[in-house]
This record gives sequence, C-alpha cells and structure tokens, in this order.
Amino acid sequence: MNGNRIDTYLTYLLARAHRRLHSGLETELQKDELTVEQWRVLEVLSDRQGRSMGSLAELVLMNHPALTKMADRMVINGLIHRAPDPQDQRRVLVYVTDRGTAHYERARHRADAHELQVEAALGKSKSAALRALLEDLIAEKEDAVV
Repeated sequence: MNGNRIDTYLTYLLARAHRRLHSGLETELQKDELTVEQWRVLEVLSDRQGRSMGSLAELVLMNHPALTKMADRMVINGLIHRAPDPQDQRRVLVYVTDRGTAHYERARHRADAHELQVEAALGKSKSAALRALLEDLIAEKEDAVV
C-alpha cells in the first residue's frame, strides 16, 4: 500500500462510494421532499410495529441526538408520531402516520428504481459479490473490532 495515496485505503474508498450512491439516492428522494435519512426512518417504520428511538437510531444509522432533531421535524410535518409503549408506559415508541406511509410509498418506488440502476451499472454478478463482501465486512465488524 502506498502510504501517500489516500485512495488506496479501503475506508476512503467505501466512504467515496457511499457519497456517490447517497448523493444519487438523495437527488431522487428530494422529488418527494425527503432526505435519505427520513426515507430510512419511514422504511423501517413502514411495518407499523413502532420502534424506540434507540432502536430506530441503530437501524437508520444515525446518532441519537441527530435522529431526535430529525424526528421532531418529521412529527411537525405529520410523517411520524410518538406514543407510549403499550408494554411499558415509561418508554416512547415512534410510528409512521398515514401521511408518512403515503410519502414512503411514493419514495420507495424511487429508491427501488435507484437500486436497480446501481445494480444494472455493476451487473448482477458484481452486485451480488459486492453485497456479499459488504455483509461479510459488517458481520466481521460485529464479531471483532476492525
């Protein structure tokens, strides 16, 4: 590895690929007035199960304070709502609203189309190989500090 070349680091290459893919998806989702992060929240909550803020933060890859601020805006916009956990009144769960579901349904088609474009650009075998490599990397990270 050439120590003077930042683009030889896997972490840099992953970040650069993320930026490119994220930007393309963001452009598509903005047509439905959503950010990628808001779409992730709606995607996770689309099962209508409700999630704690901690669980939601982990699933949508956001830190808790940033998610809280974004969730506050999403509540104001009528996309999600908070309610006491029926199993434990001390906890609050976040749910998608009907308006949020409608936004999600429109945005999901754009996200799916973007995903298909990425897969088409890479080809089926490279897409499958990349997905497997990333899943392995994620599993490795969970098992040991990388």
